[in-house]
Amino acid sequence: MDRWYRNGVIYSLDIETFQDSDDDGVGDLRGLADRLDYLGRLGVDTIWLNPFHPSPRRDGGYDITDYYGIDPRFGTLGDFAELVSQADEVGIRIVLDLVVNHTSDEHPWFRSALTERTAPHHDWYVWADDEPADRWDGCVFPGSEEETWTYAEAVGRWYRHRFYRFQPELDVEHPEVRAELAKIVTFWLRLGVAGFRIDAAPFLIESRGRRDFGLLRQLRETVSWQRGDAVLLAEANVPEDELLEYFGTADDEASRATMLFDFRLNQALMLGLARGDAEPVRERLRRSPPLPGQAQWATFLRNHDEVDLGGLSAEERADVIGRFGPEPHMQLYDRGIRRRLACMLDGDRRRLELAYSLLLTMPGSPVLRYGDEIGMGEDLALPERTAIRTPMQWSDGPNGGFSRAPADQLVSPPVQGGPFGFERVNVLGQRRDANSLLTWFERVLHTRKECPEIAVGTHEPVDGGPSEVLVHRAETAKGRMVFVHNLGPSACRVRIPAGPDDVALAVFEDGGYDDRIDPADVAVAGHGYRWIRLVTA
Repeated sequence: MDRWYRNGVIYSLDIETFQDSDDDGVGDLRGLADRLDYLGRLGVDTIWLNPFHPSPRRDGGYDITDYYGIDPRFGTLGDFAELVSQADEVGIRIVLDLVVNHTSDEHPWFRSALTERTAPHHDWYVWADDEPADRWDGCVFPGSEEETWTYAEAVGRWYRHRFYRFQPELDVEHPEVRAELAKIVTFWLRLGVAGFRIDAAPFLIESRGRRDFGLLRQLRETVSWQRGDAVLLAEANVPEDELLEYFGTADDEASRATMLFDFRLNQALMLGLARGDAEPVRERLRRSPPLPGQAQWATFLRNHDEVDLGGLSAEERADVIGRFGPEPHMQLYDRGIRRRLACMLDGDRRRLELAYSLLLTMPGSPVLRYGDEIGMGEDLALPERTAIRTPMQWSDGPNGGFSRAPADQLVSPPVQGGPFGFERVNVLGQRRDANSLLTWFERVLHTRKECPEIAVGTHEPVDGGPSEVLVHRAETAKGRMVFVHNLGPSACRVRIPAGPDDVALAVFEDGGYDDRIDPADVAVAGHGYRWIRLVTA
């Protein structure tokens, strides 16, 4: 089987805000198709699409009314099939969001469920006859939604929703619901998608007070039957001792999810960058469990949500928030930060390169959010997570090149003015600059593809040296690499592990170093980084 995802670069985007092709102010499938060459040149080989199904879009499309359709503002099924075909021609796969913990309350299933208790779809949802004792517990969005159960007068029962009240929860234990989920994934796989990102995976495996991974296993079986190399990428921000359960094992192969977002690494990276101390990242590399042979981590710095710091201690969380989101309007849900990385790092090019170099040398396949490659910022005047979901900035022209529609017709305003506005930060301007962040991203992503040790090798931190410097090695049977990252502002010198017959060769670095590398005395600048390959003379 082709394990393409083990050395891939995943690019996350929302069709709605990426590129408008028909001047109605809304991004669409044809607009994305027009930008495939850009993504291929960047070094992307997988696009993860946020939900594009028919939806009231009260939660960015994560409130779905038809799992088999496409929001007509974005295009048609024919447009989608053409997108998949064109993407395949440039070596890019398409992965979809699978949002099946809940539907919209406007979904025909839920509307049917509200007609009477004996309605065909009533039992497809989770109900309680009496007011649940946990009515006020466990909401995902504290401060925006406080209840997890809402009373439906039409049927005299309470329905559960761990997210917003307009997102009633499906009973995924119900045989008819499971059969429907299998139909949904089969439908899209037959249209050519390469897999799914499973939204809110921990809620899907909760079953009447216990954890049941049966649905993940059944989804995996369905997906594998339709397309042997398809992936299931699970979103599960869970305790350390639960992580491997999401992969499962069968003859040392993942039998549930193929990939898992590494939230623990993300939080370690954020803490290390905030403190200027590599120890959190070293500790994460030490503790990271070995994966089943077919599995892979999905690593990231920023995604489409808030920076979730819930896995850190109160002191650690305070350090990150104090450094990267000190103002109340920068914070969200009592646990995170609603900012893009470029703004959190004050647009500092050296620290941005350092952060992404760190990400790209960690074990796993990196996930980038659209606009990361040019250093896009956020708009904190927008509510909640929409602050980081502004239109892609293609040029310094009207609406940042996103759309030719009048500004008052745009689905969302682009970031304007200041150091991160589209007038200064855009693709066209950086394409013309050989020293731009975009050019750097193109070089580093293509370099990474030539370093299989990163994606599939065994990673190990190297002890010793200054606390602010991370030295770690990655090895396969065919190659060895060592990576040096200085999270502090001052230059340092470190020793890297090498044998007496080893020659150290520079692969990628921030520049200004001697051509000859002495493993016993390796210089690294403040906020500098070096990728080094070891070969035997």
